[in-house]
Amino acid sequence: MSTEIAIGHHEKAYQLLKADAHKILKLIEVQMENLTMPQCPLYEEVLDTQMFGLSREIDYAVRLGLVHEQEGKELLGSLERQLSALHEASTRNK
Repeated sequence: MSTEIAIGHHEKAYQLLKADAHKILKLIEVQMENLTMPQCPLYEEVLDTQMFGLSREIDYAVRLGLVHEQEGKELLGSLERQLSALHEASTRNK
């Protein structure tokens, strides 16, 4: 595979993972605003399921060589920090 094609695949894979992380953040925002409190088991189950799914996607992309392991860890860590901040803001405002 040429370097140019490999870079294109890497960028596309990373952008898809970022989009999935953004979808999780938006899903949790909507759930917190409209449906349940952060202490609700449903909230925790959705969050755990979504985060597990994203971590498996990242692992798969890393194993295929489409994304560097460190990038995957940083993406997951960034989402976790954003969700934590969202959770804190929600509990302060309620």
